Amino acid sequence: MENLDQSYLLVTIRKWNIEKFKEEKNNLPGKWHLINDQEDLTLLNVQKYNPRYIFFPHWSIKVPCEIINNYECICFHETDLPFGRGGSPIQNLISNGFKSTKISALKMNSDLDSGPIYLKKDLSLEGIAEEIFIRASDIIFEMIRTIIEEEIKPIEQRGEITYFKRRIPEDSLIPKEITTLKELYDFIRMLDAEDYPKANILHNSFKLEIKNPVLRFNRIEANINIKLSELKDFS
Repeated sequence: MENLDQSYLLVTIRKWNIEKFKEEKNNLPGKWHLINDQEDLTLLNVQKYNPRYIFFPHWSIKVPCEIINNYECICFHETDLPFGRGGSPIQNLISNGFKSTKISALKMNSDLDSGPIYLKKDLSLEGIAEEIFIRASDIIFEMIRTIIEEEIKPIEQRGEITYFKRRIPEDSLIPKEITTLKELYDFIRMLDAEDYPKANILHNSFKLEIKNPVLRFNRIEANINIKLSELKDFS
């Protein structure tokens, strides 16, 4: 049974999740609060809300232990856990030829992506990365409602554990191993999201960043942004 007086907290810095939260918060059970700045994620701030659950969609930053140990924290990972623990799941899946995946809602603990699972939902990997993230956000908010309304108890992960390596900016340089248009298209689209370093080619002191790819019969059409070479962090 849902409790209309219960407090819940959403923690995210991604625009698609913030926009979805603004859309949905009045339709969700309970009283909702948002933290959208990493610096505001402190035990003192969380204590002000005293939330039943803290939800972390698309979150890759370490959460303080005093928050995880004192509140039920739930994150969402875009693999069928325990397969694919670790960073950059969407990019790792696409680069390995996957066309679909699961979103796993799991209870956070001190070990990476190892907590018990509340539920899983299907997610298509079609389109550019930002389209996938927006699609995932829609599904995640459905999962949030289900967790609250059904008071789901998480179940320990079962199966073979595998890990993905978190990508770094240098990994966005188009590799020489790519030999087909489909491989190149997948590489470009899996990096095409806000705040992600785009697929790129380096030429002398210039970086050619490629986005908005469209795969035709015998070519790829895309937008190219040319600037002086400079790498930035992402996660």
